[in-house]
Amino acid sequence: MRVLGVDPGLTRCGLGVVETGPGRSVSLVDVGVVTSSADAEPADRLVVIADAIEAALEKHRPDAVAVERVFAQHNVRTVMGTAQVSGLVMVAARRRGIPVALYTPSEVKAAVSGSGRADKAQVGFMVVKLLGLDAVPTPADAADSLAIALTHALRYSATGGAGTAKTTAQRAWAEAEKAARRRG
Repeated sequence: MRVLGVDPGLTRCGLGVVETGPGRSVSLVDVGVVTSSADAEPADRLVVIADAIEAALEKHRPDAVAVERVFAQHNVRTVMGTAQVSGLVMVAARRRGIPVALYTPSEVKAAVSGSGRADKAQVGFMVVKLLGLDAVPTPADAADSLAIALTHALRYSATGGAGTAKTTAQRAWAEAEKAARRRG
């Protein structure tokens, strides 16, 4: 399964692609960050991001798209830009018939590091370990997009793709994700 993970943002939007292999192995396909100028008109900035999303979908042809769920922040402008970019991603994926999954930051942290309260350094460390990288991708939006893609890839693998975990460990994983979602 190939997953495009998106860390949505209007100034920097992380796009990371991973692919699952035998067992629960996961490998890096591609990672990058799309940027738009804070000085440009919002509609123009969204076009830049939308074009990059369309290009990533066309180039990588993912089986699923995972997006970080928008959550309340103190800065309303940041939330608005993040929500707008999330909408672009969801529409572009659905137009291609690609399933879309949304994950809270706590769910991503829990899936990748084992703790919904992990900090960026811990999540970055696990991205490196899980993908066999030499270093944490930069900027942080790139690493975050990979963590989001890994969350979906690992969850899908843990549930056998059916949404229902099979083994005791897989059921425990699914329960931990549900608990993180409730706290999220």
